Amino acid sequence: MTSLAAFTIVVALVALERLAEMVVSRRNAAWSLERGGVESGQRHFPAMVALHTGFLVGMLVEAWWRRPDVPGALAWSMLAAVVLCQAVRWWCIKVLGRHWNTRVIVVPGKSPVRRGPYRWLPHPNYLVVVIEGVALPLVHAAWISAVIFTLLNAALLTVRIRVEAEALRTLSSPEHLVADGLA
Repeated sequence: MTSLAAFTIVVALVALERLAEMVVSRRNAAWSLERGGVESGQRHFPAMVALHTGFLVGMLVEAWWRRPDVPGALAWSMLAAVVLCQAVRWWCIKVLGRHWNTRVIVVPGKSPVRRGPYRWLPHPNYLVVVIEGVALPLVHAAWISAVIFTLLNAALLTVRIRVEAEALRTLSSPEHLVADGLA
């Protein structure tokens, strides 16, 4: 199997992982809304979906079009980073439980989660996305995709974090926010 074919399989596996996330997210979002949760940031959500979908497609197009020579050390170290990112992402999902989803949903009366990776970072999942945005395309030296995604993701995260902060301000107490990245 060529390294390009192996890279395609890795990206396909990440895409399947994203689909699994969507299943969990939809279930958890419905659960939160049934408990009086209020959603914010619906306007930026389609852009987020488009960016993440375009990221997966774009790196494959780049890799197949450019067909770069990939040093083994780069490929293996970036693959290790991608695997670590998946582990931390699912750790975040597990720790937040029913409160994790890909939308910004505030459920009044819930306490913030202060365990797992949330002991150390307010946005561990966003850090994972940033690292993965560089590491995944570099598994096959798709550096153009890494740069473009990183810049667009930085702009998106600026909006996303501002939306979350605004959602937080709508509550009587910051302890009541439960949303992806702010729990």
